[in-house]
Amino acid sequence: MLFSSPIFLFLFLPIVLTVYVLLPGIRARNIWLLLMSLVFYAWGQVDFILLLLASTLMNYGLGLWVGGGKNAANRKLAIAVAVFVNIGLLAFFKYSNFTVGLLNSLLNHAGIAPLQLPCVPLPIGISFFTFHALSYVIDVYRRKWKAATDPKDVALYIFFFPQLIAGPILRWSAIGPQLVRRTVSRDVFADGIRRFVGGLAKKMIIANTVALPADQIFSLPADERTAPVAWFGILCYTLQIYFDFSGYSDMAVGMGKMLGFKFLENFHFPYLAQSIRDFWRRWHISLATWFRDYLYIPLGGNRISKGRTCFNLMAVFFLCGLWHGASWTFVVWGLYHGFFLVLERTRFGDLQAKLPQLLRHLYAVFVVMMGWVIFRANTFAAAGDYFQALFGLSRVPFAQSLASYMTNQIVWTAGFGILFSGPLWNWLRTVSAKIGQASPVAYHSVVRSVGSILEIILIVALLLISSAWLAGGTYNPFIYFRF
Repeated sequence: MLFSSPIFLFLFLPIVLTVYVLLPGIRARNIWLLLMSLVFYAWGQVDFILLLLASTLMNYGLGLWVGGGKNAANRKLAIAVAVFVNIGLLAFFKYSNFTVGLLNSLLNHAGIAPLQLPCVPLPIGISFFTFHALSYVIDVYRRKWKAATDPKDVALYIFFFPQLIAGPILRWSAIGPQLVRRTVSRDVFADGIRRFVGGLAKKMIIANTVALPADQIFSLPADERTAPVAWFGILCYTLQIYFDFSGYSDMAVGMGKMLGFKFLENFHFPYLAQSIRDFWRRWHISLATWFRDYLYIPLGGNRISKGRTCFNLMAVFFLCGLWHGASWTFVVWGLYHGFFLVLERTRFGDLQAKLPQLLRHLYAVFVVMMGWVIFRANTFAAAGDYFQALFGLSRVPFAQSLASYMTNQIVWTAGFGILFSGPLWNWLRTVSAKIGQASPVAYHSVVRSVGSILEIILIVALLLISSAWLAGGTYNPFIYFRF
């Protein structure tokens, strides 16, 4: 069940919110949210729900073992078991087919018959599920928050539907206290609606519109893709992946607020980055900080030799790429970003930091866009063909016209996407507030009222437009279902 689906928008979410508000206490509300989260997951993939519930109970038990133990050796053993089982579960379901394919390729070169094993299906949200489970036991081990006394709390933390399929990745130390005590004020609920509708508009109006030419251009045969068409395709994909993913994150944050939860912000205008290091402070923040706190720092971080620091960065981004999918293209995409992070710690980084702000920004955006080519391509051959087209190195006897992709709707949408990749909306609100403050005191209440009414009209308009496009059956892919 996608957030951008009629069944979710017009049935599931209204029922969840209505019953949630009517329930008397936080325990009853938690049970309701857990039940609805299980329904949400089962709607998309009921086959694995018992397996994931069993895994949740296992992690609950491991949390009690870690939290209640006073012997350091026993606590370390519990953490080792938790990491082994959770990573093993992820590896089996997500990487078995990849591993068997790699092994069969080696066997084929050796003239040995390939292994005949059944295809292992991929549970929805397994990557996010696993990182939540690991965060639970590790945070308990580090005494950041106590182990849950009720397995339903662990199940709700892991299965909580707003973050289940696309994040943001939550920490037990942040969510655990909120399971015990939280409140929903009128202002916070209203802000949650704003965030949710804004995220829905990002997804439906911008991401879905630019997704169509992006998918069409990346699917073109190599001999039909000119340089202008290729550049337009990667521009559209760059906008698509940001507005698709950040839109879902905004919807998750908004729903969290409506239910009284505070989630970590997952994006902070990443295409304004001045370096790749800066980009990863702004892009998929919950994943980047998860790897930082649970892997990079335990490996030694940057507190040791430069050589070891570079190794740590490459190891983290190797795993970051692998986390996104069982494909060598994802691995290379991760190593590609790791390489630039290492490069920026050398003399190159010092020189790059002295460049004018515009040039630093162009460098970061260019590197990121080239990385998206690798990320989007299904094979290295496809990525190579696309790079050749980008730089005019391929022969194109059957060139596609750029005009066939640049319809008025797509051009306007791409333009708005570029503008709203930055803090334009925040700037407009700031300017409006300053205008209100500059008005005579007697008119302050009138200005605030007018501003509130205009904001409500805008939110309703965005909701209606998004709903109309949804009802019209417009192109509605979801990138992160691949992961």
